[in-house]
Amino acid sequence: MSTLRVDNIKSRTGSVVTVPETNTLAVTGIVSVTSTGSITNAGNITNSGTFTNTGNLTVAGNFQATTGVITASNLNVTSTLTLNDLTVGGNLTVNGTTTTIDTVNLVVEDKNIGIGSTSTPSNTTADGGGLTIFGGSDGDKTFVWNNNSDAFTFSNGVDIKGAVETVSTASTYAISGSTNVVLECDAHNGTVFTHSLANGQVGIVSLRDFPATKNSLTTYTIIFTQNATGTGNTTAATGIGTNIFLKPYNIAGFSTSARVATASTVTLSSTANDIDIVSFAVHYNGGATGTVGNYNVLATNNGNFRYGSIRP
Repeated sequence: MSTLRVDNIKSRTGSVVTVPETNTLAVTGIVSVTSTGSITNAGNITNSGTFTNTGNLTVAGNFQATTGVITASNLNVTSTLTLNDLTVGGNLTVNGTTTTIDTVNLVVEDKNIGIGSTSTPSNTTADGGGLTIFGGSDGDKTFVWNNNSDAFTFSNGVDIKGAVETVSTASTYAISGSTNVVLECDAHNGTVFTHSLANGQVGIVSLRDFPATKNSLTTYTIIFTQNATGTGNTTAATGIGTNIFLKPYNIAGFSTSARVATASTVTLSSTANDIDIVSFAVHYNGGATGTVGNYNVLATNNGNFRYGSIRP
């Protein structure tokens, strides 16, 4: 194997420099090799000086730069590129299967980083996308998108400082042949809802779009304001939780009833304009997502809230 060597020469200018396949272009010392055309090297290039190329630089072998400076309009290395420091003034495109960054600090100016890029993105292609923090023998820590539950899943608990719950007004729609309404609480809108019984006595409570994640518990809290006559949902037959419709996210729904403590159902205060706070806990045990027996609905009530005899 022969070597084309350029040592301690101020410059070399030409339109095209071609080095045969088995040869090596070596640049050493304080030098400047300049090509305004293109340099094609089918072997290897090593550089410890200054290498400037305003045209194209193509290396089919290895390109190793230790202490020198490399400037090229286009750099194409089909084997291994070894550099100490690299500054890219334009765009950097990396093709391959694995990109490994072995560095202490990673600083990215972009404040919105996209991952999971594909020509036809969807919830399905995003499924499982997220971040993994390697934990070794203690287990990895993950934050990933779960398409089945339409939610992000954390492998560990989440500590949210100063979290404040958003309160939404529950949706209602009429039940055919009845004066009662369906009260619909959608987990996409939050987990705390309000309903005034002046807008309709509740016949069915619909709890929808909660994640069907194994051994999960989703809570819905509804703040009821009694009507002006104190007649809304005050009997066992019309109790809150007697008729529940469950619809986990992306799964067909089914009817059931809520379990309550020391009563047959949850009845509301019969005093006009009283406030009752009813909470439902939906527990999914991880079995078949479309089987009603794999879900338990537990209901509790804190009621009879009203102003005292002395109020400001």
